[in-house]
Amino acid sequence: MLKTNTVADLRQQIHDDLRRQHPEWVLPNGESPMCDVYEVRLMDELSELGVRLTDDKTKKGSNLNI
Repeated sequence: MLKTNTVADLRQQIHDDLRRQHPEWVLPNGESPMCDVYEVRLMDELSELGVRLTDDKTKKGSNLNI
């Protein structure tokens, strides 16, 4: 597994991994609506988690930004 340093790196890794793990989801033109849905759902979940973690840590005096 590769290490990622940014959200953009993580998103690209997920993009590549989904297509590698599920080639049946990739259309002949290279597009993959199913992979796109998974990517959006994951980014939404990460965003919500980041907001909660930032809020929790801020209340305790930390300036952690995720």
